[in-house]
Amino acid sequence: MNSHSLIVRNGSFMLFGVVFGFLLSRAGATDPALISGLLLLENFHLLWVIATAIGVGAVLNLLAKYFHWRNLSNGDLISFPHKPFVRALVPGALLFGTGWGLTGVCPGTAPAMLGEGQWFVGVILIGIVMGTWLVGFLHHIRLKHTQSHPS
Repeated sequence: MNSHSLIVRNGSFMLFGVVFGFLLSRAGATDPALISGLLLLENFHLLWVIATAIGVGAVLNLLAKYFHWRNLSNGDLISFPHKPFVRALVPGALLFGTGWGLTGVCPGTAPAMLGEGQWFVGVILIGIVMGTWLVGFLHHIRLKHTQSHPS
């Protein structure tokens, strides 16, 4: 990939991210009070935002399958492989939900919140990055262990 196409591709992704963050902000998904209201089942505004996102995503997935859209990164056909259930995801999901509930910050909206100037999210983003790194590190160690001690 030449440098011009790399700049165009990365610029496209950056533009998409900025627009997406702006839409999250406008929808109220960056407001910790609205997030807490949803998690406490007191305010369902964000539920409709999530339902709309699922609907748009479902339509785009169907269009991608029907029209054989290609991946912007490498030009391969977009595929939808089945992913098996992984038991290790259960504690991760519980930790994810606990962190979301305690902080009132969804990891997906945290960068948009930082873009709004909500600086406290910087600490949360550091925790998100450290947690993601730790999971990857532990997974890597586990893979090395299973490769050196096959059953």
